[in-house]
Amino acid sequence: MKKETTGTYIDGFVLALPKKDAEAYSRWARKTGSIWREHGALEVKECVADQLTGPDATGKTGSPFQSTMKLKSGETMFFSYVVFKSRAHRDRVSAKVYADPRSIKLMDPKNMPFSAKRMAFGGFKVVVDL
Repeated sequence: MKKETTGTYIDGFVLALPKKDAEAYSRWARKTGSIWREHGALEVKECVADQLTGPDATGKTGSPFQSTMKLKSGETMFFSYVVFKSRAHRDRVSAKVYADPRSIKLMDPKNMPFSAKRMAFGGFKVVVDL
């Protein structure tokens, strides 16, 4: 049976922030995520780190997120992604989101509960969707 594909393009984000700011970030993310959905994003997911160390399924370790993101004591990280129908769809939705006055206000560094300098992001084509 063939699976219905819900999206073929994803914007992904990884960011570090103090654990004490995780709830503030979650509130901020709910607001920004609602704007993304309102303008056409198919899904918005915000995920807080739960297990960043230890062996993978083969018993070996790769490069843990905590070292890649240079997490400091008392910090955690979020992995977030937004799903779109295609890259063209992402580009249309993003243009609307970035022009939305609510987004402009929320994305002002003074209003963000994290440092954008500690964020990594990128756009990804889905190549396997099971």
